[in-house]
Amino acid sequence: MKSIIVNNLSKSYGKKVEKILAVDDVSFSVEKGEIFGLIGPDGAGKTSIFRMLTTVLLPDRGSATIEGFDMVKDYKEIRKILGYMPGRFSLYQDLSVEENLGFFASVFNTTIEQNYDLIKDIYIQIEPFKDRKAGQLSGGMKQKLALSCALIHKPKVLFLDEPTTGVDPVSRKEFWEMLKRLKTQGITIIVATPYMDEAALCDRIAFIQNGKILQIETPENISKSFPDLLFEVKAGRTSEVLKALENFELSKNFYAFGEFVHLTIDKNDDFNPKYLEEFLKEKGFENIEINSINATIEDSFIRLL
Repeated sequence: MKSIIVNNLSKSYGKKVEKILAVDDVSFSVEKGEIFGLIGPDGAGKTSIFRMLTTVLLPDRGSATIEGFDMVKDYKEIRKILGYMPGRFSLYQDLSVEENLGFFASVFNTTIEQNYDLIKDIYIQIEPFKDRKAGQLSGGMKQKLALSCALIHKPKVLFLDEPTTGVDPVSRKEFWEMLKRLKTQGITIIVATPYMDEAALCDRIAFIQNGKILQIETPENISKSFPDLLFEVKAGRTSEVLKALENFELSKNFYAFGEFVHLTIDKNDDFNPKYLEEFLKEKGFENIEINSINATIEDSFIRLL
């Protein structure tokens, strides 16, 4: 059953003459109890989509339903069943952890005790700091407090806008473990993130760039459907290898990827890695390493771009 259905959503900003199209005819759906990822760089349109679906912004065109409620007509009902964690920490920094939780519970006419079963895994971690002001918490603890506040009224749908930006790797891992536990309780989760490793943790992902959806699939199917041969190349300074590959006639695409350069070759080309090795030797490179590899989600996104 569909929890979220989005049809041809568009949003522009600015004056008529200088309008900037932030969301361009976007359509997708999210199943109940699914973790759905909106994956793309800053400025891709993720936050604008979230603000429309959480009834903060009105769309220019298009429509959407959340749990059967119309995004515009039924905004009051939608707000009762949504949890929203914005990209920036937006809780009251001069209130304590417990005061923040109590305040957000009162907004929804509930209490911490009534919803303790949902947030207990998170609350146990932040309880030792319950008297500390929110502004004095570490990045990881701020994140857990914000998630607790977003869950305090037992929402059916949870929106998380780049929730792990600026958070250490351990806290990021803990956060995603929390999301998996929430999923088992039937909560639909939609996450916006620029991190490709987090994309692999979603049930399905939508690649978005310049306000347009490029592809929607499971992480596994996206990697499997990569249409080209892919190699990682290492032969010294990355910048020099990239420059040399500009003149390699079989190069379809190439880009820096950590300490390696990733090179794509058309599957229909008669290619042997020894051709590339000889080419690089002629260019003066030594200690050449060339490996055939499987595509990652990041490789797939770069190909679409």
